[in-house]
Amino acid sequence: MIFGAHFLIYSKDPEADRIFFRDVLRYPAVDAGGGWLIFKMPPAELAIHPGSGDFVQRHGEHAMLGTLLYLMCDDLRSEMKELAAKGVTCGEVAEADWGISTSVRLPSGGEIGLYQPAHPTAIGMEARKQKSAVRSQMAGARSKKAGGKSRKAGAKRR
Repeated sequence: MIFGAHFLIYSKDPEADRIFFRDVLRYPAVDAGGGWLIFKMPPAELAIHPGSGDFVQRHGEHAMLGTLLYLMCDDLRSEMKELAAKGVTCGEVAEADWGISTSVRLPSGGEIGLYQPAHPTAIGMEARKQKSAVRSQMAGARSKKAGGKSRKAGAKRR
């Protein structure tokens, strides 16, 4: 059974970028040995976009598909202000149908994406399904309690 996803970021200065994720973004981490930090990520989702097939990285003797990391937020401009207060540089804001985005410069000079989605997200999908099921159960229970009959015209609500 698949139980998670493990992202790899290739960096020219991995130690500085690890410190950034630990101290600036405040992601909890485990030490896999020798200071090699593995970070707990926030909930994630995966989108598969068309590509030329040229965006690959050799890893474990395999040509792995290239990926991009975008962190998601609910208020991009507010998040950018918080990052700026910590000395973090963000790129210009770009607006698209799918949301507004920027890039975040890591200490190594590399960049990751940050965006505020304007589309439905898969994050919290299970919680939304559970909430909907509870509402349906409650409506069914109310209907049974009322004898399954609709309220008579002019009846007062309690």
